[in-house]
Amino acid sequence: MKKLCNVTFEEVASMENLCEAWQEFIRGKRKKKDVQEFMLHLGDEIADLHADLMNGSYAHGNYQYFRINDPKPRDIHKATVRDRLLHHTIHRKLYPFFARLFISDSFSCQTDKGLHRALERFESFARKVSRNNTRTCWILKCDIRKFFASIDHCILIDILRGRITCHRLLDLLKRVIGSYESKLGKGIPLGNLTSQLFANIYMNEFDRFVKYDLRMKYYVRYTDDFVFMSRDRSELLDCLPKIAAYLSGPLALSLHPNKVFIKTLASGVDFLGWVHFSHHQVLRAKTKIRMNRRVSICQDRQTIESYLGMLSHGDAYRLSRNLANLCWLLSFQ
Repeated sequence: MKKLCNVTFEEVASMENLCEAWQEFIRGKRKKKDVQEFMLHLGDEIADLHADLMNGSYAHGNYQYFRINDPKPRDIHKATVRDRLLHHTIHRKLYPFFARLFISDSFSCQTDKGLHRALERFESFARKVSRNNTRTCWILKCDIRKFFASIDHCILIDILRGRITCHRLLDLLKRVIGSYESKLGKGIPLGNLTSQLFANIYMNEFDRFVKYDLRMKYYVRYTDDFVFMSRDRSELLDCLPKIAAYLSGPLALSLHPNKVFIKTLASGVDFLGWVHFSHHQVLRAKTKIRMNRRVSICQDRQTIESYLGMLSHGDAYRLSRNLANLCWLLSFQ
């Protein structure tokens, strides 16, 4: 098992790393009130955080709770600027090591492995399994129930302990993990940058089980959404109880009973905001409604261009044309 030997607590907590992490953290946040207040005494704040880390007195602060609808209701817990700065210092040192351990077919919150890359992988696998739509492609689609709220602290810490050799660094990670609970000993907050990394580290255990134990070649995962593809429906049916057993056993997670199904690609498979068919993809109705609502409220060029990029991955000519026209009109304002 590969170990993280070349990154120490002292390197994570160094003034150099804190300052570099700050430059990454403030991108796009300079107008936020809490960030501006932190910047009033920036030198002292970073020095105090460095001192607290080095003398072992650092304690993670409380979270600010709020709810968003994107598209379904989600509970967000926002840490203080001081704590979010620490999350960035941890992430920038740990991510390069763990990213090398992740399989190529896992996506979300990874460099150059976002939503678009996941969709491209899905389409590539669909073509291979269906032999360019000349064979039936069966797809097993799964989703984990309350994924972030169900991550077990002890299991996560054990996984990290198996990789991280520096005891002081591991102790710091325990403090960050233990700063939030959805229920006793479980849950990581959606608002933390470290939560994205921890979620991928946690699910990497499942990814490796799928690839090396089940030997499933055509598998794509995006956070807690994942699919398996095969020309043999019985192969997917045989795998399903093994998948459920592994998730509920070593990882203490459970499949969402209403979001597990086996369908053919020709009948349409809903995955990552698109309904995929053999020869085309159409935007999910809820995604279209959410996009139209956001564009009507916030008509800025950057938002529209991001949606145009998303629409380029499927059959959405009319929507793209309308958004492109709106973007052209905004360029004259």
